[in-house]
Amino acid sequence: QVHVVEPGGGSAQAGWSLRLSCVVSGFTGSTYSRAWPRQAPGKAREGVAGIDSDGSTLTADSVRGRFRISADRSKNTIYLQMDNLKPDDTARYYCAAEEGVTFMLLRQSFYQNWGQGTQVTVSS
Repeated sequence: QVHVVEPGGGSAQAGWSLRLSCVVSGFTGSTYSRAWPRQAPGKAREGVAGIDSDGSTLTADSVRGRFRISADRSKNTIYLQMDNLKPDDTARYYCAAEEGVTFMLLRQSFYQNWGQGTQVTVSS
């Protein structure tokens, strides 16, 4: 069984940086995918960034150049480095994981294993 744990988000002012982390364990195979979707108040949930077991990544246009996803295989952890934060980045950020790989890393329906979500608040 895949376990997804997100330790916590945080608050920041516009222009600041935050880094989210997520520990994913329990994969039975050698190929898997992980992603960071987010949901802002009153908006639909959207995929932000994804990374597969080969290290291939995909980042949404809305955050490309400011957000970067990475993974530390030895720690079963993925990270979302968020730079130059904007108030529009305020959202609940989720960590999602699934066995197997997909070309559509940001497709939320692909993922069956989700963390509880962590709140990120950016003030102007």
